[in-house]
Amino acid sequence: MRYRVIQEHDRRYPIRLMCRALAVSSAGYYAWRARPESTRAVANRGLLTAIRALHHDSRQTYGSPRIWRALRAQGHRVGEHRSLG
Repeated sequence: MRYRVIQEHDRRYPIRLMCRALAVSSAGYYAWRARPESTRAVANRGLLTAIRALHHDSRQTYGSPRIWRALRAQGHRVGEHRSLG
């Protein structure tokens, strides 16, 4: 989470300064940035798109149990708590 904050503000503040303020090493930040995005993170991003579409299509009336059932009906392999979005 700290690394993401640094990434979001890297155009405004020096990276070394933010690393020092957030108590992380700049080498750790650069290593994190160079790593490929995890499979789970990519899957979560796609799942979030599906959740938002279902919520919009239901005129924002579906809660997490109905969204979970709709995701399962669409073929997504997802647990009920993961569908909370």
